[in-house]
Amino acid sequence: MSSIRRRPMLAALAALTLVAAACGSDDDSSDADEAPDAAEVTADPGEADGAAGDQPEQADSTEQADSTEQAAGDQPEQADSAEQPTIVVTTSILGDVVEEIVGDQASVVTILPVGADPHDFQASAQEVDQMVSADALVANGGALEEGLVDVIDTARDDGVPTFEALSAIETIEFGEGGHDHHDHGDEDHGDEDKDHGDEDHGDEDHDHGDEDEDHDHGDEDHDDGDEDHGDEDHDHGDEDEDHGDEEQGDEDHDHEGHDHSGDDPHFWMDPLRMASAVEGMVAFLSAEVVGLDAAQLEAAAASYVTELEALDAEVVALVDAIPADGRVLVTNHDTFGYFADRYGFEVAGVIIPGGGTTGNVSAGELAELAEVIEAEGVPAIFAETTASDEFVNVLADEVGEIAVVELYTGSLGEPGSDGETYLGMVRSNAQNISDALG
Repeated sequence: MSSIRRRPMLAALAALTLVAAACGSDDDSSDADEAPDAAEVTADPGEADGAAGDQPEQADSTEQADSTEQAAGDQPEQADSAEQPTIVVTTSILGDVVEEIVGDQASVVTILPVGADPHDFQASAQEVDQMVSADALVANGGALEEGLVDVIDTARDDGVPTFEALSAIETIEFGEGGHDHHDHGDEDHGDEDKDHGDEDHGDEDHDHGDEDEDHDHGDEDHDDGDEDHGDEDHDHGDEDEDHGDEEQGDEDHDHEGHDHSGDDPHFWMDPLRMASAVEGMVAFLSAEVVGLDAAQLEAAAASYVTELEALDAEVVALVDAIPADGRVLVTNHDTFGYFADRYGFEVAGVIIPGGGTTGNVSAGELAELAEVIEAEGVPAIFAETTASDEFVNVLADEVGEIAVVELYTGSLGEPGSDGETYLGMVRSNAQNISDALG
């Protein structure tokens, strides 16, 4: 009996063992089925790293997109700047005036730096390129910018609209602006219509008797004593003159390159003439430069002309402090003709005759000018910020006790100085002249 009961129990245990084995097998099978899924998730760590590594690039791409959008937003401003016309101006004085007129409507490039002498300045290759590629070129004219004349002509010939300020004003000739003709041997250059440097009688309006021949005097030495020069205002007498490189009396220096006739280019010494030049500039710029608002130009010019007229009144008040018989100027070179013409001065003498600032002056001429200064009772000699004061100091030593006063002539003063603007330089000059002669 007991053995029979034991068998059913053993059978039951065996059945349970089989069920348990079967369940374990199902679990293993389920785990096995799930394993590939897990393997698929973690099978390629490099791909996961790559995916993680792609995230910064996506961020970079986003930043680049933002940057591109921002740059695109900036493009209209850059385009506006690129479309702005460029106006090139020769001298610092005219550069200041043009900037006052155009404001921020154009880019203004001034060729001559502050302190440069316009009579002997030479442009660099870059400066030449700026002049010939400008949208407009503004120059003084009258061959003031001696070293730039060819470049200005080239720019004009290449189609660059060119304005010369001298063309807009009422000019005077060298010697007309208050000169008392004490210069160098009592020569009267005011009415003389010839250049004593390299004299060319080809255009002279005079009659050589019955001679119809068109000839060149070259180096010919001849006696004009019996020759009839028609309308010529001077008599050559027995003068043995060489018309190629003429020697004037006992002068031992060469005035070559300094023309004693023709229009005086130093018009800016009179602010009212500068006002006329401003009006001419506005008409020129409005007509020739695309992109400028004519109404804005005219409004700015009208405001500036008002300032020029007020400046003129200031100068009149300053020179009124000088007695009429004390309004006598002796200057380094012939640059104050327009000032003398406007304000009633006499130019008793210039150290370097003609329009230039270079050249040699003889000891005899300086001694002669010293006599003029002593006879006139001139208390000061006026030097320049843009030219050597060598001859001025020699003359001052010759005279003895006399003041040497420096004035602004061919250039503005340094930034921060009294002459850093055109208005400032004229005001400063008038004050210094008044102080020296009043």
